[in-house]
Amino acid sequence: MSKQLKADFALLLVTVVWGTTFVITKNALEDIPTYNFLAIRFLLAFFVSGLIFYKNILKANKKTILYGILIGLILFLAYAFQTVGLNFTTASKSGFITGFSVVIVPVISAIILKKSPEKNAVIGVILAIIGLGLMTLNSSLIPNIGDFYTLLCAFGFAFHIILVGKYTVHVDSVCLAVIQIGVVGVMSLIFSLFLEDFSMPASSQTWIGIVITGILATSGAYIVQNTMQKFTSATHTALIYTAEPVFSAIFAFILLNEMMSTQAIIGSFLILAGMILGEIKLKTAKKQNNISNFS
Repeated sequence: MSKQLKADFALLLVTVVWGTTFVITKNALEDIPTYNFLAIRFLLAFFVSGLIFYKNILKANKKTILYGILIGLILFLAYAFQTVGLNFTTASKSGFITGFSVVIVPVISAIILKKSPEKNAVIGVILAIIGLGLMTLNSSLIPNIGDFYTLLCAFGFAFHIILVGKYTVHVDSVCLAVIQIGVVGVMSLIFSLFLEDFSMPASSQTWIGIVITGILATSGAYIVQNTMQKFTSATHTALIYTAEPVFSAIFAFILLNEMMSTQAIIGSFLILAGMILGEIKLKTAKKQNNISNFS
């Protein structure tokens, strides 16, 4: 198995984790405000990651810190715009528009990184975005201010994926990820203190949700992303991440007995087809061009 295929598989596991924690996060947000939850989640992830990878942190140089702060601010803005947008639009439209980052990534990558995406990856992206639409959109298609904020969120996540891919090859990937996590935690705390009534959760169920999402879906997920994007493209990362609503729907069915419509099931298959198409192309391209870096 090539390094790129291993990286894509690791990123798929990250998407599985995000899908499984959707229900947990939803339940936790019923107990505490959004930024309050994000602050505790990301700060917990930051301290746990810092304790485990303190040797990487001690070796941080100026370049790593600057890149980490920049990417962390972009990641926080993505979360912030998504949160504000949800106040004015539906969850289904928010999910679709956020997933639109899969279309934005190859376009911006071609401009910033000066690297055109593979044709099969582009076809995979088209299939994935159609699948996302089928999974999340309903009859309410009229745009509003919330949709605009959520579109900014999609650009934020797209830039996050691209910049991680651009800078992680030049610095310590783990240190880069830990700094990002810390920046999101601090910014979320600031917003919570000014916009919300910040408090520590009283419910043990909420704390369980925070620990699981903080360690698995934040610390583990972003460290894996920053490490694995050395071996795969930003376009493939975005394409793989479109599977998140698929796994969310699967685990919502398992844990909450929520049923998917026929339209959503078709959308899920289109997303998976797009991902498989991209991976087949990678394997074929490797054989044709004999790219030794991935062997």
